[in-house]
Amino acid sequence: MSKNTLCLWYNHDAEEAANFYATTFPDSRVDAVHKAPSDFPGGKKGQVLTVLFTVCGIPCIGLNGGDIFKHSEAFSFQIATDDQAETDRYWNAIVGNGGTASACGWCKDKWGMSWQITPRVLTEAMAKGGDVAKRAFDAMMPMGKIDVAKIEAAVRG
Repeated sequence: MSKNTLCLWYNHDAEEAANFYATTFPDSRVDAVHKAPSDFPGGKKGQVLTVLFTVCGIPCIGLNGGDIFKHSEAFSFQIATDDQAETDRYWNAIVGNGGTASACGWCKDKWGMSWQITPRVLTEAMAKGGDVAKRAFDAMMPMGKIDVAKIEAAVRG
């Protein structure tokens, strides 16, 4: 196990979420599934308790802890994309699998985990600062899924 691993709380479906992430994102996989040695809050002996998985190279552990805690936008995965096709692929995979669209490149998967599907052209424009960042930011604000062509046009002025 990695020295630093993100622990993500799921009601009871960490394995399903991990399998979805593994088939959706590059450098992602399910590493191990561990069953509970005895009953636990939110589950019974023999049910999946934890799932070790990797999302885009980031080690995670999914904990099936019941419905005590909920995910929020205070934590999100930010996925950098190279073009509109990649942006569409990830956004559509998440939203099309029971997730929900939000604003400014954000969406939630069906388990409540927040994702930012962010084209590199947007983050690069923001890093430039000044008028370029303002134009890119202003173009992004009314968007749900990011439109790369509109961001590129805004960067050009």
